[in-house]
Amino acid sequence: MLTDTPTSRPGAPARPTTRGPRAHDDAPDTASDFARLAALEDGPEREALRDELVTAWLPMAHRIAGRFRDRGESLEDLRQVAALGLVKAIDRYDCERGAFESYAVPTITGEIKRHFRDRMWALRVPRRVQELRNKVRVARRELMQSPGSPEPSAADVARHTGLTEEEVGTGMEALESFSTLSLDAAMSADDDAYSLADTLGVAEASYDVVVDREAAKEGLRRLPERERAILYMRFFQDMTQNRIADRLGISQMHVSRLISRSCARVREEAIGRAGDRRDRSGRPDAG
Repeated sequence: MLTDTPTSRPGAPARPTTRGPRAHDDAPDTASDFARLAALEDGPEREALRDELVTAWLPMAHRIAGRFRDRGESLEDLRQVAALGLVKAIDRYDCERGAFESYAVPTITGEIKRHFRDRMWALRVPRRVQELRNKVRVARRELMQSPGSPEPSAADVARHTGLTEEEVGTGMEALESFSTLSLDAAMSADDDAYSLADTLGVAEASYDVVVDREAAKEGLRRLPERERAILYMRFFQDMTQNRIADRLGISQMHVSRLISRSCARVREEAIGRAGDRRDRSGRPDAG
């Protein structure tokens, strides 16, 4: 506390005493208000006092939010998150356990950090990996503080943080997971630039054909020789039913019935075997 020196003129009144600056100008003295809040029952009076406390401490919440600016989130949104943390701090604060500021600062800071963890990551990353990412990011920054410092290796970061090199590798991979790249993003600045989507594979339709053929193979072996021949001529030699009928000396209608019957039999056997495999893999062994 600082006191101005009285004027040298005889009989002149001394100037009023002025308080020295607080550690933070946004930390008001509301101890009596919190004590009164704790004594009030739920109702309009308590809600009004709670709102007054929120208003009084909101500048502090905004100051804390300002520490996290330029990290990919707007300052206004960060202030909203900090205000939510302030409300939680007021609701949970016990005035018998120390100053409100000591409780509110970590509460508000934690709320903002949770916002970044849960809302700002483009990919859902486990909390443990996020923590590794933060340790690696801070360590890299500290190791490169000196001008001309080389890019630290995984081993350097591991020694600095006490992590294993495997954990450092996981953290470094997570450094690239905070945001995503559009599939339309250009991967080259040349005239023949291509997008990220052009580098991705697509489902190969021929795989389904291979699976279907393997599934039908056993059923085809079980067919009578004439029916196998008819299916071969129809689906592998692309012969019409009339040509098949002429070659075998039977009617086209009979060829049609044999094809339908044979296909149905092969299909039923393939589906039955697939069901048996699922049953064997999904049921526990007897006994």
